[in-house]
Order: sequence, then C-alpha cells, then structure tokens
Amino acid sequence: MGYKAVAKYVRISPFKARVVADLVRRKPYPEAIAILNNLPNKGAGLIRKVIQSAAANALSNNRSMDEGMLYVSELYIDEGPRMKRLWVRGRGRADMLLKRMSHITAVVDRIDQVGE
Repeated sequence: MGYKAVAKYVRISPFKARVVADLVRRKPYPEAIAILNNLPNKGAGLIRKVIQSAAANALSNNRSMDEGMLYVSELYIDEGPRMKRLWVRGRGRADMLLKRMSHITAVVDRIDQVGE
C-alpha cells in the first residue's frame, strides 16, 4: 500500500519533467531528495515537493514509520492541458505557441514491502 501525492496543472513541460523523474524513480527516499536538491532543473524542485508531500502523508498516517524506511515506488508525469498563445511573426502572420502543463504523481512505500 503506497502513500500518494499529486500536483496538478504545474507549469512545466512534461518532456522536461520526465527527464528529472527518471533519475529518482525506484530510489530510497533520502537518496531521491539528495539527488533532487543538487539538480539545477526547474522540474527538480517541483518533483521534490510532491515526493516530500507523499512522504509526509506516509509519516502522518503511520507513526511507526521513519523516512529511512521509504522509497519512491511510482513517479509519473502526465500531460495536462495546454495554454495556447499567439506568437506574432513577420509579414502579418502568427504561429501558435503551446505552453504545456503537467500533472505530477508520486507514490512512496515502505522498503520492506517491495516484494508484496
């Protein structure tokens, strides 16, 4: 049984966020937070907050659990809606500029329950 946290409508492209998510998926919680703290990417801070929220959910629901017992069991970035903006070009033309959004979902679980 995992503990879940979701951040919706986050203003970052899912393609950029997935690069960061691949680095911390299936890692122990303290190691994942250490990796995210040392990355310069915008997505690292956003993903770190969601993982910390999932860990806080786990610790508040189970008092006997410790942060060292947790690992990031699932972490996925889904595509949210796109904001469409006009990009004015030369000769009276305009192009469509898509500002993408993401839905970030993190699930943390106990390390000893990996096989279950």
